Amino acid sequence: MAATPEPQEPGKKTFKLLGILDVENIPCARDSVLYGSLGSVVAGLGHFLVTSRIRRSCDVGVGGFIVVTLGCWFHCRYNYAKQKIQERITREGIRNQILYESTHLDPERKQINKSNSSN
Repeated sequence: MAATPEPQEPGKKTFKLLGILDVENIPCARDSVLYGSLGSVVAGLGHFLVTSRIRRSCDVGVGGFIVVTLGCWFHCRYNYAKQKIQERITREGIRNQILYESTHLDPERKQINKSNSSN
């Protein structure tokens, strides 16, 4: 599910991470990168404080960045997709309510007529 980028003002530059990931216009990208950075610092610094091995701590920091970024990305994108589906279903329901209200196709009117005819 590709997100459509918002139209931007002329002359306004967007921030692209590594030249490919437009952090400003892609949903969830900004939060994922920020949480990944924090996870990288925590994992690398924590490993360094425990073992005092600099090179291995850098490797752990990079690994922490990748794991936390991907974890946040997938979690956020799953919730984003779920929210979009719920919005689409709600929009269709509202549209159907507007279209069928007070017509012979209105489900609520059929239920009222059935209950009145049974009494």
